[in-house]
Amino acid sequence: MTGTYDDRDGKIWMDGALVDWRAANVHVLTHALHYASSVFEGERCYGGKIFKGHEHSLRLIESGRLLDMPVPYSAEELDRAKAEVVEANGLQDAYIRALAWRASGPDMGVSAARNHVRVAIAAWEWGSYYGDAKWQGAKLDISRWKRPDPETIPAAAKASGLYMICTMSKHAAEAKGCSDALFYDWEGYVAEATGANIFFVKDGEIHTPLADRFLNGITRQTVIRIARDMGLNVHERRISPEELSEFSECWLTGSAAEVTPVGQIGEHKYKVGQITREIAEAYDALVRA
Repeated sequence: MTGTYDDRDGKIWMDGALVDWRAANVHVLTHALHYASSVFEGERCYGGKIFKGHEHSLRLIESGRLLDMPVPYSAEELDRAKAEVVEANGLQDAYIRALAWRASGPDMGVSAARNHVRVAIAAWEWGSYYGDAKWQGAKLDISRWKRPDPETIPAAAKASGLYMICTMSKHAAEAKGCSDALFYDWEGYVAEATGANIFFVKDGEIHTPLADRFLNGITRQTVIRIARDMGLNVHERRISPEELSEFSECWLTGSAAEVTPVGQIGEHKYKVGQITREIAEAYDALVRA
């Protein structure tokens, strides 16, 4: 698929029906455009089968609830819609984006309870999120922004507005020749990358930040189960920046990122080691099973 994302052939599911790709539009006074009242999911399809699609559907609904924005479809209805989109576009290996948002309506201000919630689902072919870093190891900048206190934001929601600092941080990282950026949280502990969770290895054991201050990724949860099934110890805990020099391996996880090794964070360098490779291979085998 080529061209800009608003000018392509294909079908997008909107509010219960498939529409032509170029006709999947919203009004300029859509509430979400002004106040970020939207939630979304990113999923991958392998061989025509969406990996953990139902879990993603449930999370979209929960994200909407956390934003006081009821999604007007059940998880089962969303599952069927995603499968319909994949089939209609003739896709096998693909990325799926489901989005729910406050539409234009009688309210145009911060309060928008009377504006209905709309839902759209699109799918397209998308290769490695980090390009060659998928095999060589990504280079990460350290963001000047911090992940905020969960008492100030709905940290458990995959909400569009929470990604603005991610966009700014990734732009800054790319300007330095990096693939992504690492966030610390508001207390200064290691948190996550702009769109992926992070793991480290030390003395043959795995360490990952405790996911109570940012989104507990579905891929993150999957990788923890894989590692424990392999007999590896996984420690979910607070990680201080001073520890970054003590780890030997590092990788990122996410539906888009899958399992991507990290070769460098700031001045700290890591090898693409045996545990990283084994986790990546096991994850790839699982999603394609």
